Amino acid sequence: MKILFVGDVVGRPGRKLLTDHLPAVQRELEIDFTIVNVENAAGGFGVTPALAQEILSGGVDVMTTGNHVWDKREIFDYLNREPRLLRPGNYPKGVPGSFVHIGESRTGARVAVMNLQGRVFMPLTDCPFRLAEKEIPRISRETRVIVIDFHAEATSEKLALGWFLDGQVSAVIGTHTHIPTADCRILPKGTAYVTDVGMTGPYDSVIGMEVNTSLSRFLTGLTARMEVASENPRFSAILLDVDESTGMAKSIRRIER
Repeated sequence: MKILFVGDVVGRPGRKLLTDHLPAVQRELEIDFTIVNVENAAGGFGVTPALAQEILSGGVDVMTTGNHVWDKREIFDYLNREPRLLRPGNYPKGVPGSFVHIGESRTGARVAVMNLQGRVFMPLTDCPFRLAEKEIPRISRETRVIVIDFHAEATSEKLALGWFLDGQVSAVIGTHTHIPTADCRILPKGTAYVTDVGMTGPYDSVIGMEVNTSLSRFLTGLTARMEVASENPRFSAILLDVDESTGMAKSIRRIER
């Protein structure tokens, strides 16, 4: 089974890239299941119901998010209504939405997607390691194919989760930092891993935002309204080939357009 994971879609440029490239990539690579991180889809900060629906209608099976999922308050009710839009699971009880979705691939196989968030240099959340440890046995009774979006800042925390879950899930895919990393690999027990997919958005920027505004913040310490950049747009994704019977990864490679 071939699973495509598209990195953080940033603003209008990222959405246009997704619209322009996703159908061709799906056809060319014979993709069976598509996951997209959308937490920066609305002007770089959060996602709206209308944009989420637009992305789903473009051939996406599951959308993941991260710490910016709460930036647009109109998404709160939508999270409860749309199970294909996930939020990180290790927020306190009572927040809207769910963090696991089990969908069906083009081959008819079931695919579970779990959304977790890191704790190092990130908003206070519960332990993602213990939550995964608790939930994976339950999910494994329904499907062996499990992909985790680990939305985290620290490379050490991402890699640690990869090793912690090696042999238990199909892939641990890092998001959030918007910088693609050169460490795609299959861990010894069969779990695919990458520290960060990178973003689908403008790369002549500071993680998707206009350079001059970002520089001003660093040089002066003063806050300024961040705007999404536009130059050098790139579609960044990860292609997974997973054995449906075992749930273990056969290959992982980077896709850029």
